[in-house]
Order: sequence, then structure tokens, then C-alpha cells
Amino acid sequence: MHRGTGHQPGSCQRTMVPHCVLILGLLSGWAVGYKQGDNVTLYVNKVGPYHNPQETYHYYTLPVCRPDKVHHKSLSLGEVLDGDRMAESLYNIRFKENVDKKVLCHLTLSEKQVDQLREAIEELYYFEFVLDEIPIWGFVGYIEESGFLPHSHKVGLWTHLDFNIEYNGDSVIFANVSVKDVKPVPLEEGAGAAVGGVGVGGGSLTVTHTYSVRWFESTLPHSRRGERLRDYSFFPKTLEIHWLSIINSLVLVVLLLGFVIIILMRVLKNDFARYNVEEEGGCDDLDQGDNGWKIIHTDVFRFPPFKSLLCAILGVGAQFLTLATGIIVMALLGMFNVHRHGAINSAAIVLYALTSCVSGYVSCSFYTQINGQRWVWNIILTSSLFSAPLFLTWSVVNSVHWWSGSTQALPATTVLLLLGAWVLVGFPLTVIGGIVGKNRAGSFQAPCRTRNIPRQIPTQPWYKHTVVHMAIGGFLPFSAISVELYYIFATVWGREHYTLYGILLCVFAILLSVGACISVALTYFLLSGEDYRWWWRSVLSTGSTGLFIFVYSVFYYRNRSSMSGLVQSTEFFGYSLLTALVFSLMLGSVSFWASLAFIRYIYRSLKMD
Repeated sequence: MHRGTGHQPGSCQRTMVPHCVLILGLLSGWAVGYKQGDNVTLYVNKVGPYHNPQETYHYYTLPVCRPDKVHHKSLSLGEVLDGDRMAESLYNIRFKENVDKKVLCHLTLSEKQVDQLREAIEELYYFEFVLDEIPIWGFVGYIEESGFLPHSHKVGLWTHLDFNIEYNGDSVIFANVSVKDVKPVPLEEGAGAAVGGVGVGGGSLTVTHTYSVRWFESTLPHSRRGERLRDYSFFPKTLEIHWLSIINSLVLVVLLLGFVIIILMRVLKNDFARYNVEEEGGCDDLDQGDNGWKIIHTDVFRFPPFKSLLCAILGVGAQFLTLATGIIVMALLGMFNVHRHGAINSAAIVLYALTSCVSGYVSCSFYTQINGQRWVWNIILTSSLFSAPLFLTWSVVNSVHWWSGSTQALPATTVLLLLGAWVLVGFPLTVIGGIVGKNRAGSFQAPCRTRNIPRQIPTQPWYKHTVVHMAIGGFLPFSAISVELYYIFATVWGREHYTLYGILLCVFAILLSVGACISVALTYFLLSGEDYRWWWRSVLSTGSTGLFIFVYSVFYYRNRSSMSGLVQSTEFFGYSLLTALVFSLMLGSVSFWASLAFIRYIYRSLKMD
């Protein structure tokens, strides 16, 4: 068995096939009705270190009881992405039929296999079974450290499992496994020693695996069985709702927004009163004898360099705004069954492919407005701006998983399915959206004309430099989501199911509001210094929130989790970088459009007075 180094405690028609398969992964399971004595299939799934959620291996990589021919369950896309590899087990469970103690199998373990089990138990390996879409967790063995002098180190293997299953009518409600009142089989160094009554000989160890089944009637209906799973705690509960912290964060953000809006409106009111005193004609006559943002009206709408890249960022940012909103709304509507493995993963892939038209439309439309000529290159850049880093990161992470034998390594069929979804759905929709955006794009709406010769920009003080604006513009939105970010990390990199979607929607709205307001304020300060290079500055200032999120991810890894090892670390930091990129694109897009609307407003108001 290959493993990482983690050792600490704590996944129609020919052109429509990928699309149809993806949508099937979104469907929630319906209630399965059983009759007395019907077979209830128990699937074995995966094993892995307790505190490395993404480091998982197939259950049958351990020397355990297995059928002569392993039959795997057909999995949805979301389940495969979640690392599930379900296979039928030898456990014979019948609906509402108790089993006192039944032999599962007799195993003769070699010395190498005993050492393999010892190492897995010392690394706190847990297993996951699945019964009627209900996950069942338990530890592979038992480890005890006691005493200082002399030091005692005991490792034992659980060879008997008690299954406790709850039912209501003809459906299964909940299931778990326990080892209460069961003694583990000790695994001594080397397999040749006599071990607690089990047969030993010839350097091998013989163990007998048994199990029992107990059925209990429940009053909980099948439609609410997700509540029973949420109340059960095999993994540490990390999502206590710190309402006071969340409310405190929301109040601070609201006060911040209020102060920014009030101060900015008062300053603008004074500017309008001062600038409009001498205004006689159009906007083009306002550049004599004054300073501040009024004097750069002939340059403020001068198109920036790297137009195609700027428009690609705006397009992909708009796509992820649509994607994030769609996921949160779907979660609020209860479309993700807590028992359905990987449902959110499937939804994200489907929505990412379908919303590609948004990125193409927004990018190409604005690119045409600012007189961009290479619109084909713009579409290619837009389609690859996120997909290229995603593919590169996934290639590295998947290679590490493949090398270690982890179930998180995607099989070739899934890779081809995802590639086909992008080639047959994502990229064509980006092209279609780009063509529509190009054809429907009008002229750029600028209240003031731009002169041919750019105005010289005066020397700016240190506090108006790009780095300072990025620090301010990135920290404030990050502070608005810092509390909720802990819950998100604890679910994405843990095993809890996220349920606070209402709060998440509020925090998401506040994040966008803070980003827009901070961007407007920083843009005003930039223009007041007669610096008209706001285009890229507005994207970078609030888009730097992604850097703060990545720094937080490093802090979370070192101080809030017990994750370790090459496998877990590669996946964590690889996908944390992608998460930071997504936030940068989203907030950079929001920041730009807010700044553009603000600039149009102040110059249009000045001209119309």
C-alpha cells in the first residue's frame, strides 16, 4: 500500500453524453424501500489518516476480508471527484434481521501484512463504509501510549464490528459501527510471537473477523434523515456557530461601509460645489486654473494597456460571480442532499461549463467597446485564463495522488469526461458568448472626450502607490469574511457538511459590497492626485484579497489543522492557490465595474450641471 507521510491525528447524442452524465450526478437519491429480510448492500469505500481528509486509499489496499472477485459500484462524477471507490463487501446484512455474531472470514497475515496494519493503525487510519447512501466510519485499530518509564506502546486490530442500524417503516434512517465491549487483537512487533489466543505459526498471524447487526426502530422520517447524520459525531465538530463573532463582523462591515459612503458623498458634494462655480460650457472647458480630478477629464477615459488581458479578467470574474451565486442559491433551495456524495462538486462542474458563455460575452463585449481588434485572441485568452492554471495544478496534484496510490487520483475515464465537458460545452459556449458580445457591443460611453496627447502625471506620495492601495483594498474585504472563512476551510478541508448557507449568502453580499465601496474610495483618492491610471489599479486594489486568503490558508494549515504529508500538502496548497485566484478574479471584476460606474457618474454630473 502506497501512502503519504502524514502520521498525525486530527473526489443522447454523442455531443450531449458528457453533459447528460454531469447532470445525472446532481440528482439526489430517493428513498429505497425494503421488505423484511431483503439484502441491504454494504459497500466498503476508503481508508486514510484521520486528519488528512484528502489522503485516502481504497479499503482493499489493506489486508482485510474481501470477496474472491471485487465488484465496484457505479459512481457519479461527484463521487469520483470526492475520492469514493465503493466496492461490495462480504457483510451479509438483511433488513430488520439481527445478527448476534457471524464470522466474516479467516485471514492468515504475513509478517509484511502485519507490519502494514501496524503502520496504518499508528497513523490513526479510519475506514468508511456506505450503506444506503449513509457513510459509516470507524477506526481500523487501537493504539495506546502509557507510562514514561517504562514506556508502553500497544497496537491492536479491531476484528469484530457491531453495526447499529435505525429504520423507519421500509427505509433505512441511520447506521453506525461500534467496538464497545470488544477487545482488539494485539499486533506485536513481528508476526511470530503468540498473540492473545489467535493462531500463530511460521511467521504468520491468523485472525478471525466477525460482525454483529442490531436494528432499531426510529420515528424520524426518511426525508429528515440528514438531520440524524449531522447530529452524529465521528469526526471532531469544528462548526460550532459563533453567532457573536459573525454578528460582530457584520456590524463592523456595515459601519465601515457607512463611514466610507458618508465621507465620500460629503467630499464629492464639496467638489461639485467648487468645480461648478466657474463652469460655463461643456466638460472640455474645465481644465483651466484648477486641480484635482476635474483637470484630468480629458485623460481619465484613455484606454489602458493590455486590453485583452483586462477584459479576460473581467469576463472570467463575471463568470465566477454567476457560478458562486448559483451554487449558494441552489444550496439554499435544498438541492444538495447531505447523503449524496460530491453533489456540490458535480454542480460546480456543470455550472462552470454552462456559465462559460458569460465570460465570453462580458470579455468580448467590453473588448470591442474599448477598440480591441484581436477578438479571436481575446476569446482564447478568456477561455484559458482559469482553465490553464486549473489544469496545471490538477496535473501536479493528481500525479502525486497517483504516485501514492490514493483514491483521489482520477481514473482516465473521468479525466476524459471532464476534458470532453470543457471541449464540447465550456469552450464552445465561450466562443458563442464572445461572438454575441462582439456583435451586440455598442460604443464606449464616456462623458468626456479624450485628447490625443496624454497629460503628465505628477509625482504621487507613498500612500497612493499601487502596493499601498493593494494592501488596503485587499485587507478590508478579507476582514469582512475572515470569520466565515474558517467555517469554509473547516468543511472543504475537513469532513463536516456546510449548512450555514443563509449566512454565507449574507457574507458573500457584504464581501462584494465592501469590495465595491473600497474600490470607489481608492479610485477617488487616485483621481484627486491627478493620476488617471485607474483601470488596472481598480482591478489590483481589491483583487489583492486573494493574496490575503492564500496567506490565511497557510496560517490555517499550520495552526488550525493537523494535516501533514506530501499528498495532503500538495492538494491543500495547490487548490488554495486556485481559490485565491478565483477570489482575485471575482473581486477584481466587481471593483472595476464599481469604479467605472463611479467615474462615469462624477464626470457626467459635472458636465450636466
